[in-house]
Amino acid sequence: MNANHAAIAATVYRGPAIENTHLAHVAVVDAAGRLLYAFGNPHRPTLPRSAVKPAQALAVLETGALERFGFDDADLALMCASHSSEEAHLARARAMLAKAGVAESDLRCGGHPPISDEVWRAWIKRDFTPTPICSNCSGKHAGMLAGARSIGASIADYQLDGHPLQQRVKLTMAELCDLRDDEIQWGIDGCNLPTPSFALDRLARLFAKLASAAAHCTPASPRDQALARIYRAMTAYPELVAGTGRFCTTLMRAFGGEAVGKVGADASYAIGVRDAAYGPGGARGPLGIAVKVEDGNATVLMAIVVELLHRLNIGTPEQRAQLDAFHKPPMRNTAGIEIARLELSLTLEKQP
Repeated sequence: MNANHAAIAATVYRGPAIENTHLAHVAVVDAAGRLLYAFGNPHRPTLPRSAVKPAQALAVLETGALERFGFDDADLALMCASHSSEEAHLARARAMLAKAGVAESDLRCGGHPPISDEVWRAWIKRDFTPTPICSNCSGKHAGMLAGARSIGASIADYQLDGHPLQQRVKLTMAELCDLRDDEIQWGIDGCNLPTPSFALDRLARLFAKLASAAAHCTPASPRDQALARIYRAMTAYPELVAGTGRFCTTLMRAFGGEAVGKVGADASYAIGVRDAAYGPGGARGPLGIAVKVEDGNATVLMAIVVELLHRLNIGTPEQRAQLDAFHKPPMRNTAGIEIARLELSLTLEKQP
């Protein structure tokens, strides 16, 4: 396999005919960051987008903002969220702004249609125009405002690349991914914050660190304690990290604290597993898993993630079964007739 190209991970058939093929990359690493399994190019330069929100939240947490402004673990979960703009999400984001002594007008994200179709229908009926608090990233932005205040920096331009808080985020990101600063490229995300690009296996590394910190009863360092807190917050409040019927919420509920998962826009995904069996001799330990689908197809992404959980034997069959709707999603026409099928073809290659 050419390491510069993805491999076909999924094919959609309509009757006997191939309608679409989907290329993807996968990286699976252990707690030390060693690449265990791969598919496609595990080092593909990747924009993880919202999948790196735990790292951005860590940078805010390490300013002392959570203690200063009385943020709890539910607030921390929302800082890591790509939420559905359900009322619980909006109410908590508003409460976070109030705790930090800032206003919705200070947010530098924009409003947009919600991820939830149900919420969108309700907004249309009300002729409601979404405001910045309705952004799926409003929890992250509320945390950023609190972080800026905590270090005594301006809140007017907290979103800009050169802001002291964003410089902290950049340093934190590099340290978590075990990269030099010049090994990360930066663009602007949909929510108006800087967003990194780096090798896919480094995203898996980040989530392996999250899981490893959570796996230890007494984390060794203040950073590990902070990472463990982020892991616990996300897995304790999965409904805040995504929303009703969403994949991240369903996955974390199914695994009951054994795994943390976070989606990123345009089909990236990362999982941290606290304890999994892998390798010869019954080796066990935390794992990090990262996936990127080349064409940005979210349906294919979720199917691949569930397939990986099966291939790696993560969790119990009963836990994995709770994700069946995402594994082989029915493809129906407007009459409700199933007219296509998705078949997965990825094969994990064990690394030397």
